[in-house]
Amino acid sequence: MGLLAHDSIVGTLTNQRKGLPSTTMPDSTYVKTGHPEFDELIPKIRAFLEQDTMDLVIDGDQIRGYRSPDTPAVWLRDHSDMMRGFRHFEQDMTSAVTHFADTQARNGRVFDYFTVKPEKVPCERENWCKYVRVPVEADVEYRFVNAAFIAWQATGDDAWIRSILPNLERALEYAFTHPWRWDPELELVKRPYTIDSWDFAYTAGSHDWLQFQIDDNTFWGILHGDNSGYYQACLRIAAICSRLGKPDRASHWKRFAEGLKARMNKVCWNGAFYTHFVKKTPVEIPGVDEASQLSFSNPMNINRGVTSQGQASSILREYRQRGQNTGAFAEWFSIQPPFPDGIFGDEKIVEGAYCNGGIMPLVGGELANAYLASGYEAEGVETLRRYYELISKNNETFLWYFPDGTESTVDTSTSPDATPTDGWGSSSMLCGLVEGLAGVKDQGKTLDLVSLTPRWSAAGINSAEVQVGYECSGASLRYAYQENPNDIHIQVETPQSQAQISQLLPPGATIERVTARGKTIPFTTRSIEKSQYIDFDATINQGEDFTIAFR
Repeated sequence: MGLLAHDSIVGTLTNQRKGLPSTTMPDSTYVKTGHPEFDELIPKIRAFLEQDTMDLVIDGDQIRGYRSPDTPAVWLRDHSDMMRGFRHFEQDMTSAVTHFADTQARNGRVFDYFTVKPEKVPCERENWCKYVRVPVEADVEYRFVNAAFIAWQATGDDAWIRSILPNLERALEYAFTHPWRWDPELELVKRPYTIDSWDFAYTAGSHDWLQFQIDDNTFWGILHGDNSGYYQACLRIAAICSRLGKPDRASHWKRFAEGLKARMNKVCWNGAFYTHFVKKTPVEIPGVDEASQLSFSNPMNINRGVTSQGQASSILREYRQRGQNTGAFAEWFSIQPPFPDGIFGDEKIVEGAYCNGGIMPLVGGELANAYLASGYEAEGVETLRRYYELISKNNETFLWYFPDGTESTVDTSTSPDATPTDGWGSSSMLCGLVEGLAGVKDQGKTLDLVSLTPRWSAAGINSAEVQVGYECSGASLRYAYQENPNDIHIQVETPQSQAQISQLLPPGATIERVTARGKTIPFTTRSIEKSQYIDFDATINQGEDFTIAFR
């Protein structure tokens, strides 16, 4: 399939402004490049997600949630991460988040999950309403904030977010004060010794199976990913408060976020990446070099904004090196090197399986986004292409794979319900495509403040049409991209938006000017690793055309 002609793309957008019939796809979010590895990713991932929905009735309320492939329940962690994918086409963005708010404890604690379906058939048959909080989990409250923030972005519903803002702030206060969650000495969020942010703890053999409880034998410490998650959540609460006319609360959460970031980097950064678990309770685990363990929250830390460019580059180089040295089919490690077989209490948690060194698309999507934003654009493109090839074999996607590429199965999983429609990892990959490669990132709500960073040249693509939107609110942004030997044209269409535009330039290009409607506009340039970008701001009302001329 050949590349799209720039004139035809521009003509389509222009005709839509004039009210003429559209020839674009009806979906709110798509990319059209003539390259199936990108054009087909969104519909493939949407098809996976449409098989992961759960519709429940609790107290007479209709609740729409998205489930992990390994359990018939609405887990907040899975649902909130999957929102990054289904936000583009789901109509009901709020009912599950509202239910988590409605069932919040007085002290601010939030449940991990709820369900009305039997979980462990055939031994469990009860279809009662079940609510669970895994005590060792320290990250649930920031995921609650993230879920509410994404729902608000997609719907633009200020009245709804205002109604649950007290719940969100109470959740953060719980995380920053409760003795199970907060370390007053380091002023960081703490947790029992788990594999990154997974939900069972190491006990040195004091418990006979997976340990979800906190007791006198708990080994305490600091996980970097918890603290980067709360950093991002604090900034998101600040953004909500600013929009709702609460500047004092916004300032409070911004200050708290910056302090958390500084303390996390001081305590957890080891010079090359973030130490997997900074121990507060002394314990040694035979058979593993804990200091060398690279865990999956590292690329998430980059995307959450806690790293400098130097830190981001160091983490990404580490992943590339380990991918090459280990022989794994992809460097999307849950943790590397893994722990010895079975030491967490389940014989199925062997080296290279599940969260103990399994290869996870969830991590791959985070890496794709981090690569693309950190000057490793070719690696980000490679990651998205590799995922497309992986899921195109049988139109299946799994939560995890063994390093040799073998898929997880019911027999090798800790859950009897491992299905091939993993929405957790596929949503992460979709986010890598939309925000990373296509470069559309909502920085406000309903796309009224966006960063637009097309990186198509890194994929060898000269012409593209992209639309990103939310079907629940009808908000959308569409752009046409055309790269020529001496200029780049970007035509953007959206009802009204403040845009921060950043364009990846061809190697060695020297900018001559940037124009919009024939008028020159100011710009700056910057370098990230070996990549060069040009940056400028614009106010878009309905539509705007930009030309970047270079030599």
